[in-house]
Parts: sequence; structure tokens; C-alpha cells
Amino acid sequence: MSRISLLNSPLLLGFDEFERTLERIAKAPAEGYPPYNIERTGEDKLRITLAVAGFTLDDLDILLEDNQLTINGRQAAEDQRVYLHRGIATRQFKRSFVIAEGVEITSAVLDNGLLHIDLRQPKPQRTARSIKITSGGSAAKGATIDVSAKEA
Repeated sequence: MSRISLLNSPLLLGFDEFERTLERIAKAPAEGYPPYNIERTGEDKLRITLAVAGFTLDDLDILLEDNQLTINGRQAAEDQRVYLHRGIATRQFKRSFVIAEGVEITSAVLDNGLLHIDLRQPKPQRTARSIKITSGGSAAKGATIDVSAKEA
């Protein structure tokens, strides 16, 4: 069975990495623990908040690798408590988010059972480039192409 590309238009060049990211998101399991919020806290700022009641700083790990933000939570073995009712989940978890290129993580704070991860999403600078066209004869001889960039 052949794979149908989402971005197979001949007008979309160089979007292979974007397509792989979409496939990775589609294959990710949809688990609901721990619950989280994503909010815009400013014009170029975002915040991811995870509810991690019962976890300490030592129980949590945050890793950013290849534009994938992963938060791991694991607790040390519990003492021999006897629960009459146990409604607070303390199981280990792994929650992942795909972060756009250029987005920076500015802070991570654990406060009252909530893990806040602040991100900054800088506005992309728009540029216009003029590309010099040379004739086939001179380009074949190794002539350089003049590419100059300027702010749009």
C-alpha cells in the first residue's frame, strides 16, 4: 500500500520535515494524564501548565530535543501507606509537545502542584531577496549568483 502525502503539491518544496512532524503528531497516543492548559500570556508569549499534584522538583524532568518538548514525571517508591480511598493519581507520565522552530523556553516553575513552562515565540522577520539571473553559458562555468537580502 503506498503512502499518500499530505503535502504532495509541486508548489510546496522543502516541507518534508513538516510532513514528518505531522505524522509523528498523528501517531502519538491521546492520553489524558496529566491534564494541561496552553494559554497565550502576551503577544509573543505562551504558557503550558500541567497539573502535577504530588510531584516534587526531583520527580520531574523536562527535555527539549529536535523541537519536541517532553515532560517526564516519576515518583520514587512509596512508603507502606494504607489508603482508605486513593483519588490522587501519582503514576508516572510522559507528555510531549511539538514546538515550532525558533520558539524558546524561558522558564519552568513548579508552584502549588502546577508546572508552568513559559515559552517565547519571536515574530519571524520578513525579508525580500533579489536573485541575479545569469546566462546558461556563464552559469555553467561556475559564475556566482548574486543574492542580496533586505528587510521587507
